[in-house]
Amino acid sequence: MIKRRRVGGADGLRRSSLQKLFLSAAILLAGVRPVFGQAPQPAPTPSEKPPAKNAQSALAKKERPQLPFQIQLLDTKIRFETNGDSRKEVHTIVKINNILGVQQFGRISFDYNRSFQSVDIPLVRVSHANGGTSELLPSAVTDAPNAAAEPFPAYHDVRVKSVRILGLQEGDTVEYRVITSTAKAPLAPDFWLEHTFDRSGQVLEEHYELDLPGSRKIDLRISPETRVSQQEKTGEGESAREILRWEKKYESPKDGQAEEPTPTSADVALSTLDWRTLAIRLSELMLPGSKSLLGFKGSAEDKTKELARRPEVTGGVREKADSLTKDAKTDVARLAAIYDYVSTKVATVDLPLQAAGFRARTAESVLNSEYGTGEDKYVLFAALATASRMNGTPVLTGFCDKAALASPIVFKHLVISSVTRERTYWLDPAVEVAPFGMISPPGTKCGLFLNRGIFALNSTGHEWVDLPTEPPFPSTQRVTVDANLTESGQLNARVKYVVRGENELLLRVAFHQAPKEKWKDVAGLLSLSDGFRGQVTKVDASDPTDTKEPFTVEYELSQLNFVDWKKAPVRIPALLPQIGLPDPPSAGVTAPIELGTPLDVQTTMTLHVPPGTEIQTPVATAVTRDYASFSSKYSGSQNSIVASRHINFAKRRIPADRFADYNAFLHAVQNDAAQRIVLLPKSENGK
Repeated sequence: MIKRRRVGGADGLRRSSLQKLFLSAAILLAGVRPVFGQAPQPAPTPSEKPPAKNAQSALAKKERPQLPFQIQLLDTKIRFETNGDSRKEVHTIVKINNILGVQQFGRISFDYNRSFQSVDIPLVRVSHANGGTSELLPSAVTDAPNAAAEPFPAYHDVRVKSVRILGLQEGDTVEYRVITSTAKAPLAPDFWLEHTFDRSGQVLEEHYELDLPGSRKIDLRISPETRVSQQEKTGEGESAREILRWEKKYESPKDGQAEEPTPTSADVALSTLDWRTLAIRLSELMLPGSKSLLGFKGSAEDKTKELARRPEVTGGVREKADSLTKDAKTDVARLAAIYDYVSTKVATVDLPLQAAGFRARTAESVLNSEYGTGEDKYVLFAALATASRMNGTPVLTGFCDKAALASPIVFKHLVISSVTRERTYWLDPAVEVAPFGMISPPGTKCGLFLNRGIFALNSTGHEWVDLPTEPPFPSTQRVTVDANLTESGQLNARVKYVVRGENELLLRVAFHQAPKEKWKDVAGLLSLSDGFRGQVTKVDASDPTDTKEPFTVEYELSQLNFVDWKKAPVRIPALLPQIGLPDPPSAGVTAPIELGTPLDVQTTMTLHVPPGTEIQTPVATAVTRDYASFSSKYSGSQNSIVASRHINFAKRRIPADRFADYNAFLHAVQNDAAQRIVLLPKSENGK
């Protein structure tokens, strides 16, 4: 659990192995989120455009493993109208290579929002490897609410249209067409798009066509490496059109040659928006306005401006706000009471950001139903806060390239910024288990601030706001291991974690999303991430929604044949979580060495051994720097061993020119972890 690794020398921190494991656990245990694209069209599903694969080290095609399927033709045509309406037609021919491909294309699905989109599938044809063809009838097509939205009627416009293909076999070829039409989208007449061509060999031939209105001002960016195959202009004035076409054919790399890497940005991107306009348009959709200015002090002009950006406060909302804050004596206490209710008592509908087109429900409807998407939970929070003379502004996170084209699809999550007299608080009610003042790690340094007030938005780019880099409280981890080593060599251990900070939120989410009967699986991942082996037999955890106290997890672990007493002397490591530190920077790298959020970690082990066992413990270690300190202690007496390690990261980063000093610190920690406890059983030591 104490893992900090860096990517590419000094380029920054990546998620620890614990975080990666728990992200996987959240997906496996809670279900995979559906993926939605930009407002005008649903994003490509694996059936339309598979994710590109990084094959930089791939050898010649004959040496590569067989792909489950291969798209022989991917032909996409997209037409935008002046009013923002659009039509997207995709023609795909797929060769099924093995059983995995059969499983993937046994059902092809397309996400859409029926309030402004429609999906038609005019053709699904299967050419069988043993001869003959078959076309699917319209009865094979199903249209149902998205699985995450199914229990929540307010979101049944978020849908999935699917085709089930029975009898599909290896060697078959599937051909289908799908047409997605968009009319009166929430952000019309504006539109946007991003596309990246496949470079992995999953798609053998790709055709891509954009048909754009010539009368609209469109910011179009095409990668220099992606040349337009054909370009033409037709019509004049309002009927003017510009058509761009690309044709790509995959060429296998020659022997020993690496495949072309996937670019870090889109090959083709366009938008009719700028960031300031996008921020204003989105805030208008989520906060349609209010008729209440109770408690506002200012000029008539300021009142008008404030009126335009305040949420509506109905009688039911005001009554709820009063009941939540009646015992609160301070602004922070009122804010915390409202946050706790919206976060834990209003269920989060787990749909991707903007799946509902940023069309927010009213605060009253969210309050009465007690469920909502992240956007709708913000609407309720903002209304309750306004009723209590507080505030809350939505901030979109997960993207921070201010020079990129403005597009809502680049953002992944919505958090809330609330300002009191003392400070700004960052809140994350959509997560349900985030402690007050803590947001899920956004992966970026800034977010898009959605506020229609001119005080926040102007032409200088004030719509972007810096995100907090640290939790609102000190990050700590306390791990205790109480273990017993039997005469048969079996290890039985009880491990307890008490966690506050970033890893706390990760653990809370994993245990909150997993049903209790799956907690052993989650604890097993935690055990593996910390280097423990064995079978998890019992798990207990504190209530993930009780965020006022640190999160605790306890599990019991057993491992047969942990030691073989016949092979004396027996050498074992201290049964403590592995410690990982960022690798030292490569030669010539000048970027700082990133240590991450300041964190204090204390680990302690008590190991009981059979009576008469002779114990030899390692020597203690102590090393102190201004950026971090590490110490360890080992002792053995009366058939028990006590070991402890304490590491404290005091700074987020240190200059690269301190490489030698940091390298010495790193080796001191690693050398201590490599030390072994030596055990001599009773028969060997003569006792």
